Amino acid sequence: MLDWIYQWWPGLEASVTLLSLEPPGWGGNLVRGAVNSLIIALGAFFLGCVIGIGGALGKLSGGPVTRDLMAVYTTVVRAVPELVLILILYYAGTDLLNQALRALGYRPIEISGLAAGIGVLGVVQGAYATEVLRGAIQAVPAGQIEAARAYGMTRFQTFRRVTFPAMLPLALPGLSNLWLIATKDTALLAIVGFSELTLETRQAAGSTRAYFTFFLAAGALYLIMTLVSGRVFGWIETRFRRGQAGARS
Repeated sequence: MLDWIYQWWPGLEASVTLLSLEPPGWGGNLVRGAVNSLIIALGAFFLGCVIGIGGALGKLSGGPVTRDLMAVYTTVVRAVPELVLILILYYAGTDLLNQALRALGYRPIEISGLAAGIGVLGVVQGAYATEVLRGAIQAVPAGQIEAARAYGMTRFQTFRRVTFPAMLPLALPGLSNLWLIATKDTALLAIVGFSELTLETRQAAGSTRAYFTFFLAAGALYLIMTLVSGRVFGWIETRFRRGQAGARS
């Protein structure tokens, strides 16, 4: 069977060899890059959600200064191309941090590529998450908030027990899109030399000149991550929407 397939597609055997997990194949490098991409995407997504919750609450219930700062943050981050933001935050951000440490009498620090990647993408994700979560919070019926206050709950208790559980199902579709964006945005970190899937693919393709083989394999890995993520978020959304009117079981 394999002999017939190799005769029908002469280059398949060479491609299988190049994509094998053991040397001289480069499959192990691609898998390592995919794992690094997932780690960065997970870290950036959760950091962005934390920033988004703070940003949404700041826009809705903060003072004038807080609301203006959050408006500037979300406007600038969403207006500037993400690649430009990554370059600015990665290079200028680390330089400003080390200058501040020198001014305070501390030694400069070397920030790992993993931490920098998560931080940079987390800031970008936070701007979009702020708007997603703000819209979800505003969609919570005002009567539920008033009932919580009538029971004597504090603002934190109201958010934890009423607002957050009610707004989460409404925010999940938008958050699932942000997660998919985060997985694809990790490819932009190749420009700063972080060893994620796109950079590993470029190195493998450049060394072997098999560009079609490796970029097709990278596309397949991104597609697998997207499909699995869609299933996971679909299950989460179904679980959190149980009992809601119009929710599908």
